[in-house]
Amino acid sequence: MHGLITAFIAYLVVLFLVALYANYRTKSMSDFAIGSRSISSPVAALSAGASDMSGWLLLGLLGAIYLSGLVELWIVIGLVVGALLNWSLVAKRLRVASVVWGDATSIPHILRLRVAAKGPVLEIVAAVAIVAFFTIYISAGFIAGAKLFESVFDLDYTWALLLGAFIVLCYTALGGFLAVSWTDTFQALLMMLVLVIVPILAFSVGSTNENLNTTTPPVWNASAYGVLSVIGLLAWGLGYFGQPHILKRFMALKSPNDARAARTIGMSWMVISCLGSVAVAYAGLHLLPRIEDEETILINLSEILLNPWIAGVVIAAIMAAAMSTVDSQLMVITTSIVNSRWLSDRAALFINRIGVIVIGTIALLLALDPNSKIFGTVSLAWAGIGASIGPCVLFSLFYRKTTGAAMMAGILVAIVIVPIWNELLSGGIFDVYALFPAFMLSSIVIWIVSRQWPDERALARFDEFEQKVESGTT
Repeated sequence: MHGLITAFIAYLVVLFLVALYANYRTKSMSDFAIGSRSISSPVAALSAGASDMSGWLLLGLLGAIYLSGLVELWIVIGLVVGALLNWSLVAKRLRVASVVWGDATSIPHILRLRVAAKGPVLEIVAAVAIVAFFTIYISAGFIAGAKLFESVFDLDYTWALLLGAFIVLCYTALGGFLAVSWTDTFQALLMMLVLVIVPILAFSVGSTNENLNTTTPPVWNASAYGVLSVIGLLAWGLGYFGQPHILKRFMALKSPNDARAARTIGMSWMVISCLGSVAVAYAGLHLLPRIEDEETILINLSEILLNPWIAGVVIAAIMAAAMSTVDSQLMVITTSIVNSRWLSDRAALFINRIGVIVIGTIALLLALDPNSKIFGTVSLAWAGIGASIGPCVLFSLFYRKTTGAAMMAGILVAIVIVPIWNELLSGGIFDVYALFPAFMLSSIVIWIVSRQWPDERALARFDEFEQKVESGTT
């Protein structure tokens, strides 16, 4: 236990040293919000991957596969395809747009600039959607951290939750976007390393380790889902187009041309990590057929199979997974609400840091239930934010006639549809993940409203943008 604790504390020390250096580099609101567009391809790719996959990859997905079987692989396939399309279609164009339409530092801001809106209504509506669903998403990260501390250090769930939240809030408020991006890059590499090593060790050591009860795993229900369910699982990939914590990495690239290299790095990391996660779940089914909480497979395997020092690194990786999404989402929420256009840099920085603490506290309160499941919480938040913001981003970048009124209507449709579909409708013709119908309906509404009530200012903005994309300049 001493080795495990020492390794974990060493990891936390590294995080805070990075945050301190980032704080030293953070002189303006642009530094805090988007790193002054100075992020390299590897940092953008790996930090986007870590903030995307999070505790869902090392805890939530493992539990879902353990309970439901190989059918959950449809989610993995949908996510890989969605991420690839996001890097291929959106990354470069969004980076160009964030400069051409104005010095945009948040997704709500860039949507407003896209249609040359005179008032802040569109920006406020988009920010409300982000705040509502991302606060739920952040609570999932806190749940992941609490389960980690509860399982490893035998802490009460509430104290474990408070400890994990305190760590994340401190270094996020301290260092801003630079700290988040640099630490997420380190965390992404650590997560991938663990997901490669643990299943290899599990299968090579498991058969000779007397602490493990090796049995044939239960039959995996790989084909019992209907067509609608499979479509819903694949539809998880649609969520990528609307995730501001990922889209911000595109906006922060040094150059639009860096998007191609970042795509190669990011997709390689994602494929390796997802395959590793599936392998860990399979190892858990073989070696841990009886487990109290299915979302702690990786923790249990690590404690049994690994040297305490190495297990400490694994525990750090799981905590990294939880923190890498929470820190990014906290940054997205506060910079979506507070903008230096109306405040001095000093005032905006201060308010953003206070905002990190306030939003984090609200998310912590949502995570207080010790029976909360990471997978279900992430599912609701991913659908809500993906369906409300995703269609707006795609239409802004690819449809010339898109208007501000259309995007507001699309966001409101998604905000209503996702919770109703998720909580009240299930089975039969409604047996599909809420993201799919909400995304489709939001897109249809944006298209219809844009065609019926055109806006000449929005048309002019898009034409200016297209010229810059074609010329390759920003």
